[in-house]
Parts: sequence; C-alpha cells; structure tokens
Amino acid sequence: MNLDQQFLSNPIKSYLVILGILLVTFIIKRLISRFFASLIYTWIDKKNHSELRKSHVHRLVVPIEKFLIFMVAIVALYELKFPALWNVHLYKVSLQLFMESVVKLIFIILFIRVCLRTLEFIAIILEEKAKLSKDQTDDQLILFFRDFFKVILYIIGVLMILHYVFNENIGNLVTSLSIVGAAVALSMRESLENIIASFIIFFDKPFTVGDLVKVNSFTGTIEKIGLRSTRIRTENKTYISVPNKQMVDTIVDNISLRTERKIEMDLQLSVATSADALSKFAQYLRDTIQAIQDISTSTVFIAESGKQFHTIHIECLVPLHIDIAGFQLLREELNLAAINYANDHKIAFAEKG
Repeated sequence: MNLDQQFLSNPIKSYLVILGILLVTFIIKRLISRFFASLIYTWIDKKNHSELRKSHVHRLVVPIEKFLIFMVAIVALYELKFPALWNVHLYKVSLQLFMESVVKLIFIILFIRVCLRTLEFIAIILEEKAKLSKDQTDDQLILFFRDFFKVILYIIGVLMILHYVFNENIGNLVTSLSIVGAAVALSMRESLENIIASFIIFFDKPFTVGDLVKVNSFTGTIEKIGLRSTRIRTENKTYISVPNKQMVDTIVDNISLRTERKIEMDLQLSVATSADALSKFAQYLRDTIQAIQDISTSTVFIAESGKQFHTIHIECLVPLHIDIAGFQLLREELNLAAINYANDHKIAFAEKG
C-alpha cells in the first residue's frame, strides 16, 4: 500500500498517525484520568483515606476521559487539510466554518462539564470532612458555595459559546448585560437583599442548622439555610420558609443558645389578705424555692397592691440541662405549693384578674 496516496486531500500516512495517537490515548486515558482525580483529592484531603478516595474518584474519571479523548482528537485532526470536495456553503456559511463551530461547541460543553464535575467532586470531599465536625454550618456553607460557583460556571460557558461559536464581541455583550443587569437588579431588589442576607447569616452565624429559634410568632428548628430563604420546622411539624432578609432584620431568639429557662408566675390574691399574711406567703415561697436544687436563681416579691387584687410575683431560672418535661414539673410543683399554703392559711385568690 502506498502510504503517500492522497485520500480527501490528505495522505493515508497522516490518517494512520492520527489513528495511532487516538489508540494510544484510548489506552492510557483511564490512567491519566485517575492520576488527575487522585491529584485533586490528595490536594484537598492530605490524610488521603484510601476507602473514601476509591468511593469518590470515579465521579471525576469519566468526564476527564471524554474531554481528554476529544481534545487529543481535535489537536490531531487539526493537522489535516480540509477536503476540497467538502468546500460547500450552506446559507452563506461554509461547511468548514460550520464544522469548526460545532467542534468548538462540543469542546466548550465538555470543558464546562469537567469543571462542574470537579466542583462537585471537591464539594463531596469537603462535605465528608465537614461531617466529622459537630458544627453544621460548614455543611451548609459548602452547599451554598457549590451552587454559587455552578451558576458562575454556567455563565462562563454561555459567554464562551457566544464568543467562540457565534463570534460575538464579549466586551460589547458584557456592557449590554451590565445595563440589563442593573435594570434586573432594580426589579429583583428583594431577591438580591435575601442573597446578601444569606452571606451575613453564614459569616455572622446568629444561628446554625439544628438550632431552635423563635422568629416573630413561630418557634422551630432550623433545617436549611438557602440563598434566598431559611427553612424552619415548627413545633407543629409544619415546614415554613422565612426570607433571609427578615431573618437578619428582625429579632431572632436563638433558644438553643440559652443557658437557662425562666419560670414566671403571678399570684393574684384577694384584697382582703393582710400585709402580714402577704409577707409570710412571700417568705414561704422563697424558702420553698430555695429548697429546690434544680432552681439556680429566684426572685419573689409583692409586685402590686390595689383595689381588685394583690400580686406576688415569682421568677425562677432553671439550668438548660433540665429537659422540658422536668421544667414543667417544677412549674407544677410551685403552683401546688402556693395553692396548698393558701388553703392551709385561708388565703383567697382574687376572683378577677
């Protein structure tokens, strides 16, 4: 066979060389792909856990293989001359230019796909590391930036396609987009404010995932902090979304950060109760509360005296290690003690309060 014989404007020898290059690339593609995936993994996780490594490296191998084969094929085929027989025009566009545009489009798509898989690969490894810590903020922060950089990569991919495939001037396009973006920003001001508020929540950390909070009239557990809103599982097991701007601007009571719970009671007694009886009643309550070990701090005093009733005000602080059931039992114990004392000493409670 004459290797210098021309076929489609190129010698057969050139086709054989390209075929050999593609064959070698196909054989070593898995080795090269695994090398790059392992390199990224080792760079992120220096401890290099082998089991964790095996379970995640394969996520990145396949897109790298496809991108590698396509890139080598493009570089190799670029050395060939475009066949003169195929030099036709379709709607004033040459077939050569059309094929080059298609190749560029596929190349950009594969490149962005590799970048997206690399981003997901890095995010998965960081998530595994974040799970080892008790702080759940790291988990949400990783998901947040993963989604954020995905959007950036999609935008870059669209701009690359417009520039390299459709030959659009990116400079003029960016200028036009900035004007349009300013108009969109004004119309989407609330959404942008929520996004900015999400950054404030992540870095200021007034609350984290798993915290029990009270926002306005709702009390529940934070389940997710997103770009636009925070998801809360309420005490009634409903699932509500609160805009992040509202979570930043309003008063949020982070119940999980409390060190003590408060028992607050008002005993409204009949105006017929004498001052001496009121004083002894208040002293009895002080002694009763002092005898309870689970109460750390307490205050008992006669708060009001008037035409309708006298009021003995009670405040007690209970350490947070006492669960809610124990807390309610302490409140019940104080109420029963007050009722028993009043009954024993013929002290009447006010009929109106």
